[in-house]
Amino acid sequence: MTEANVAENSNAKGDDVLRIVDLHVSVNEKPILRGVNLTMRRGETHALMGPNGSGKSTLGLAIMGHPNYEITRGHIELNGVDLVELETDQRARAGIFMAFQRPVAIPGVKLADFLRHATTNVRNPDRKEGEELIAMRDFRKELRSKMEHLRMDPEFARRYVNDGFSGGEMKRAEILQLAMLAPKFAILDETDSGLDADAVRLASESIAEIGRKNMGLLIITHHDKLLEHNPPDFTHVMLGGRIVETGGVELAAELHNSGYDRIRRAYPDAEAENRAMLEQEEAQPVA
Repeated sequence: MTEANVAENSNAKGDDVLRIVDLHVSVNEKPILRGVNLTMRRGETHALMGPNGSGKSTLGLAIMGHPNYEITRGHIELNGVDLVELETDQRARAGIFMAFQRPVAIPGVKLADFLRHATTNVRNPDRKEGEELIAMRDFRKELRSKMEHLRMDPEFARRYVNDGFSGGEMKRAEILQLAMLAPKFAILDETDSGLDADAVRLASESIAEIGRKNMGLLIITHHDKLLEHNPPDFTHVMLGGRIVETGGVELAAELHNSGYDRIRRAYPDAEAENRAMLEQEEAQPVA
């Protein structure tokens, strides 16, 4: 099954659905996720919250197909097609996007060139390297329009990808990618981390302006500021590698205001697993 099959199933079924079924994931043979179940539909916003070490980023990286994250059981389905056997680039072409906590720099590659290739591949999933890209005139017009909409300086696109970028600039670059690629589903992994209050507010506004109702959003966050303009339809709490509780926007507000003490008391087994995972992580030798 390829990314083209995902697109065909999407056209046949109409509504895009990302479904996580009994997902177990290990890193270096150590279990992190222990049976995650989650269903997202295009147009929905889901907040994923939880204390450190609970598995939030692991879930995002597993969905995206990071090679260090081994799926030992379960399925990741997009429109009924299991993505587990697809490579990361195939998942991206099929309509999955992830904005990372710590985006990597690509010296020598201009952001505009990167976006032109990525956008072409997403819109033409069967394209082979070396085949024709989006016409330069059309691409420049669209890129300029997106950057104006996001209140970004056009010179920004001429810089090398994340090379010498501040934390805020990296997150802005990720949001520009999100705008250009227009995925079916986007995973935003702590896009608010390392940003001051004004920068977080700008990021929140920008995500909403892109058109969050046109995609499914999974927002991984510790705070509610990123949700200010993107109120979640569902809030999920992870603890010990599992989703232990699901609610609405009121649950996100409770966690922001009161922390995770109630959750820890309510799910002692998951809390014990979470502590064990943190202890394992702290025991890892520093490279």
